[in-house]
Amino acid sequence: MPTGIRISPTRAARAVNLLRAVQFTHPPSCPCHSNPNHHHGPSTIHQAARTLATPIDTTQQKEYAFEMAASSIRFGPGCTKEVGMDFKNLGSKKVMVVTDSTVRKLNAMKQVVEGLEREGVPFEVFDQVRVEPKDSSIKVAIEAGKRYKPDAFLAVGGGSVIDTAKLMNLYTTFPDADFLDFVNAPLGRGLPIPSKLFPLIAVPTTAGTGSETTGTAIFDLVSKRAKTGIAHRNLKPTLGIVDPLNTRTMPSAVHASSGLDVLCHSLESWTAIPYYERTPRPTNPINRPAYQGANPISDIFSLQALKDTVKYLPRAVKDPDDHEAQSKMLLAATLAGVGFGNAGVHLCHGMSYPISGQNPGYKHAGYDVDHAIVPHGVSVAVTAPAVFKFTGASNPERHLAAAECFGVDVSNVKRESAGEVLGEALAEFLVRLGDQPRGLKALGFGREHVDQLVEGTIPQARVLMLAPSLDMQNVEAEREQLGRLFEESMEY
Repeated sequence: MPTGIRISPTRAARAVNLLRAVQFTHPPSCPCHSNPNHHHGPSTIHQAARTLATPIDTTQQKEYAFEMAASSIRFGPGCTKEVGMDFKNLGSKKVMVVTDSTVRKLNAMKQVVEGLEREGVPFEVFDQVRVEPKDSSIKVAIEAGKRYKPDAFLAVGGGSVIDTAKLMNLYTTFPDADFLDFVNAPLGRGLPIPSKLFPLIAVPTTAGTGSETTGTAIFDLVSKRAKTGIAHRNLKPTLGIVDPLNTRTMPSAVHASSGLDVLCHSLESWTAIPYYERTPRPTNPINRPAYQGANPISDIFSLQALKDTVKYLPRAVKDPDDHEAQSKMLLAATLAGVGFGNAGVHLCHGMSYPISGQNPGYKHAGYDVDHAIVPHGVSVAVTAPAVFKFTGASNPERHLAAAECFGVDVSNVKRESAGEVLGEALAEFLVRLGDQPRGLKALGFGREHVDQLVEGTIPQARVLMLAPSLDMQNVEAEREQLGRLFEESMEY
């Protein structure tokens, strides 16, 4: 008899029934059966059942598994003061505290410094992080890390600070690596991070990026006029300290733009292609990307974050003393971080990178910086109405479920109208939120910039590969689709 595991018909039936109970979609109907245009291969149930009965066939190209990875999270008002004990528990002897010049003056930094001093943990502060970092500012920070030679890192600030600290940690751990070694391909070499890094604790002071949960760090690669970054599970913080008291100093404009990042994180990860449609399947699990496609676990986090953002972001923007709304938005940012940190984002983010990198001179009101800036949340949201109108046909059920989160009655909406309905709901939400640029024209872009924006989007293969409806097999068709999306995003 051949060796190997035999599965009885009874056990196989039980396994298939269990898989049916957690099958990939919301509402319950399977998009493989209810929407034949959505997938090109067998459903996850059929694939999983076949996997149970046969050994792994590495010649198949489509993915068959997903991994869940997220930082440990501590949530609660006042928990920042515990950070000194955390580093003492880790046995840390030299902590590099990473922040920016604005956050350094805030209570969050006061709590951090007092906590470290109380526990007798030696530290040094680097406060030169740039908001929306460029490769040049990242390199300055890395050199500071290499000089100090810490055995742990502490990031206190928004996504720019946390992302910078992640890269300081990476290149301090691997000081001989070339800067482009780990940068996402095709702009960099896209090498996997081969081992764990030094401990990193992240203390977010904005409710948006979810960077405290993810293995992703984003920056501007100036020579290519595009945003890129590094993404790998080993980059994620050891612990995220999510303290609602730390977001009470956020200006209304920062609440709004960071909340829009949460909105798009949740929508994009909810509507990304399913993990089992992603290609190619990795030949070694170390090469399985952090952004894997939507999956049954990320769905839970993404959909809840979307519901909370729609409910609480307008309140948080309108009333700086609405501490319940602020706390709920901070938690929503973390939930969305877990969701997109494993499922990934797609078109809004892929298109946002050249929008920020090619900014013609726009400076968003409410940001205390001395340079032109399109805040990240603004750059992702400005294309959202056009994007989700475009992706609606890929999975009408998911787009209608998202529209319901905005209060839309979808009971009589036709499936072919799902994208249009969600796009309209998004546009109305953005208008009601107030003080948001209503399209790329308001940022200073015109139709003469479209080709350049498209060329800045094409290299974002890491996220574009998760975009439903986008034809990445034909680069000219892809350029045409992206061009239409930028044109439709000129105003809404």
